[in-house]
Amino acid sequence: MKRKARGVLFILFLALTACQSTPSKKYISIPSLIQEQVADVDSSLYAITKYVFQGTDTLPSDTIYIPREAFKKAAAEFLSILDLSVPSNAKRFTEQNRYDPLLERVILTYTPIKPNEEDWQKQEVMVRPDPATGDKVTTILASKVQHNRDGLLQVELLWLFDRSFQVTQTTQAPGKEPLIITYKVIWNDHSS
Repeated sequence: MKRKARGVLFILFLALTACQSTPSKKYISIPSLIQEQVADVDSSLYAITKYVFQGTDTLPSDTIYIPREAFKKAAAEFLSILDLSVPSNAKRFTEQNRYDPLLERVILTYTPIKPNEEDWQKQEVMVRPDPATGDKVTTILASKVQHNRDGLLQVELLWLFDRSFQVTQTTQAPGKEPLIITYKVIWNDHSS
């Protein structure tokens, strides 16, 4: 009888431990990283310049100097990136990581498990590994695609840490040519 009771308890223990949920995914919070950059620029004396490009032109159609107080608004697209450190968001994405010897970067790529159900199609974080001083995030890439009856909206985001960011927005109404607008905001690297 004791043997049966132990057997039942053992099976019950196995069943309970097998039914436990899988551990939550621990992904990087891109909006938090961007928020740190915004706070740094807000408290700096950097000259902030915004260049606007139409279509595929390589010369800017407009150049605007942005006051520090308006920098957060200019970076709003980046602050709206889906936060994958939130468990309910993380469970809808997969992470792949690899080392690129040419770039000398670890690349973390997050893609949706069900791409047709997500606006954010890709988030990518590039990290420069450095055992002496600590790893440093250098680049963020993100891609958002929205389809609706009004057409297509595609947004490509590029953030170069401590230097600049770029947003390329493509809109296309049904039966119309695509309209491409790119803007680049530079605050710590006016060489480009």
